[in-house]
Amino acid sequence: MDDEPAENISGGERGGGTFAESAPGDGANRAEAVVDRLGERYWQKTYGGRDAFECLVRTILSQNTSDKASQPAHDALMERYDGADADLAVALADAEQDELADTISSAGLYNQKSATIIRLAGEIVDDYGSADGFDEYVKDGDPNGVRDALLDMKGVGPKTADCVLLFAGGRDGVFPVDTHVHRIARRMGLAPADADHEGVREAIESSVPPEKCGFGHTAMIQFGREYCTARKPACLDDPDACPLADRCDQVGVYPETGELVDPSDAYEAE
Repeated sequence: MDDEPAENISGGERGGGTFAESAPGDGANRAEAVVDRLGERYWQKTYGGRDAFECLVRTILSQNTSDKASQPAHDALMERYDGADADLAVALADAEQDELADTISSAGLYNQKSATIIRLAGEIVDDYGSADGFDEYVKDGDPNGVRDALLDMKGVGPKTADCVLLFAGGRDGVFPVDTHVHRIARRMGLAPADADHEGVREAIESSVPPEKCGFGHTAMIQFGREYCTARKPACLDDPDACPLADRCDQVGVYPETGELVDPSDAYEAE
């Protein structure tokens, strides 16, 4: 994977949404307490308002890569295909794959991603008429039905579907789970150590108030980049270096020996 950028753009100024403040919980729920503290450290935002099809494309471009690599690909795609009088879904459904692949090459896996984008654009034009029609469905449709419809699209997984629901639909109670969230929630003990991505999502969404899920997702990603990294979490060298040390079970992290394993491996070893 490419080096992570300095800031998670979904939570920063470029990520859209509106800065807001939410009331802290009473601390009885550890997952909410963690999200509250992350919000104080990074940002509290309400999300929604992005164009749903563009958000879908943006999330596909981000798969298996970083913001640093996928953002230029997104910008190049929008410059080439999002004309003033053209519907983006229609334009991409008619795109030549080799041209689109070249346009998004900085995102990696460009042949696979270009084929997925063209196919999804065609499905959306067939089923919703246009990007605008799809946007209306995502924002006004039943959220469970919208999520199911997104997951029925080949190439769209739970994280992509949830990002569309959050950043385009502005739906409360949606906590997308990427690799950072999956790792951190299990290390901290907010979800079972052997939980898959859907298990982590269900555990967090059942514990965190709906209005806090959006900024909890983006702030947890930033925390994963700064402190709870995959290969060298801050607590591995200094147990007091992590600002959430008092809320963490350190599953799979052993500062005494310097050993680090996946939480699921630590669970199996017990």
